[in-house]
Amino acid sequence: MQEKRIIGRIETVDLPELGLYNICAKVDTGADTSVLHCNRFEIFEKNGHRYIRCTIQGHPDFTFLIHRERVVKSSFGQSETRHIFITKIKLFNKLFDIKLSVRDRSAMSYPMLLGRNFVSGKFLVDVSQDHLAKNI
Repeated sequence: MQEKRIIGRIETVDLPELGLYNICAKVDTGADTSVLHCNRFEIFEKNGHRYIRCTIQGHPDFTFLIHRERVVKSSFGQSETRHIFITKIKLFNKLFDIKLSVRDRSAMSYPMLLGRNFVSGKFLVDVSQDHLAKNI
């Protein structure tokens, strides 16, 4: 049985496939899905597959195959469809697959949330600590 690493309430992560580094992410075990801030996104079909193209300020657009779509209820009780894609995330100098959705988080304190589906089975969360998984 693999020992679980401890992460803090806030972590600094990399998304190397997106060219995004040193992202401040809040660990939110109350959220199912991990989410990343984007300014805008569009959904399109090509060759019978659905894709998502996202714009993040200061970075070129990126496009991913949609892994699945899911209706998510916010903490405010509003439902919305989230388009989930799979990419890589780096913590503790190790790459992990992460299922990620995007939305405008400009009004939020952190540009990214690490949800329960990512954290579960891999990490334990120490809410009294921050930045335990810094990439060296």
